[in-house]
Amino acid sequence: MKRRIELGLLYSRSGSYTLIAEACRSGALSAIAQVNADPALDISFVPVERDPGGNVDLYGPLCEEILRDTSARHVIGCVTSWSRKEVIPVLEKLGGTLWYTVPYEGFEASDHVVYTHACPNQHLLPLLDWVMPAHGRRTYLTGSNYIWGWEMNRLAREVVTQAGGEVLGERYLPIGSREVGRMIDEIRFARPDFIVNSLIGPSSYEFLAAYRALGREDAHFTAQNCPVLSCNLTECEFPALGQAAEGLVAAGPYFRGAQDWPGGNFGSSHEAAAFAAVRELARLLHGREGIENAGLPSLLSGAASVVDEKTHHTRLPVLIAQVRGGAFQVVRAQSAVAGDPYLTRGRVAPAPSLRVVS
Repeated sequence: MKRRIELGLLYSRSGSYTLIAEACRSGALSAIAQVNADPALDISFVPVERDPGGNVDLYGPLCEEILRDTSARHVIGCVTSWSRKEVIPVLEKLGGTLWYTVPYEGFEASDHVVYTHACPNQHLLPLLDWVMPAHGRRTYLTGSNYIWGWEMNRLAREVVTQAGGEVLGERYLPIGSREVGRMIDEIRFARPDFIVNSLIGPSSYEFLAAYRALGREDAHFTAQNCPVLSCNLTECEFPALGQAAEGLVAAGPYFRGAQDWPGGNFGSSHEAAAFAAVRELARLLHGREGIENAGLPSLLSGAASVVDEKTHHTRLPVLIAQVRGGAFQVVRAQSAVAGDPYLTRGRVAPAPSLRVVS
């Protein structure tokens, strides 16, 4: 008989970033079904879902509800860094572990979080290494007005200026805002060599549509001459982007159809990372009755795992791809790179995080 283990799922099924959350949820549920059907594993997962509805104020209380009212000690979830930081105090108080399955800005390592998607040395830095020799060193930075946008643009600014480049402008929008007109006007005037897009959700969709329209007016603002770079846009958001996705350059560990990924083919890296999180958790729990109630350090201690025992980040391939004909085509590939959340390997001088947790 398989041991039944409750597993929390904490994703918003409505709100500004629904497409990302649904992709992550789909990957997690697919892995749960596979684990439950696998006779080689002595466990089965029982999903316990809570939906914050895109309201960041609900993430902490709903995570607490999962950990207090059920036997679940592990939660797969959160999309924004804001929501992740909201649940960390709850995890610390109640002894839970979050498996975080989307790219993030780094400068964090918690004994209560596993990071199964990319951090800056696995997305932003390789992307800038690719773009500057090919297009130039003059950039414009966009971002949503919260942790992801601030930190990604801080790092981009440091890398570009250290390379002798220049940041021609930097502007932020509230999450969900579609007021991109001033950004587009500034970009039209500044004429950068490339744009770093750290907007999320509808803000990003509106910006890319407006930028495509600008490119029809002036050939400088096309992917050939001034590409838009992203570290968080994947295929799961193509339905909202349509033709505005064409030419977008992105970095990530997986693109649909580009390479093999353990467990099969996925619609995007969000699905792949959530699937991998559930499968790795199942592997770590198999044959270790009661370990599901232990903390993350105990779970990882002595276990051969893709999760680094010190940083709780994973080794991931580094791919750079461009949307051509409605699909990402890989333009540069690098073998698996260990996550380095504090950039200790000399690329960029570490700066204090907005909130460091341990």
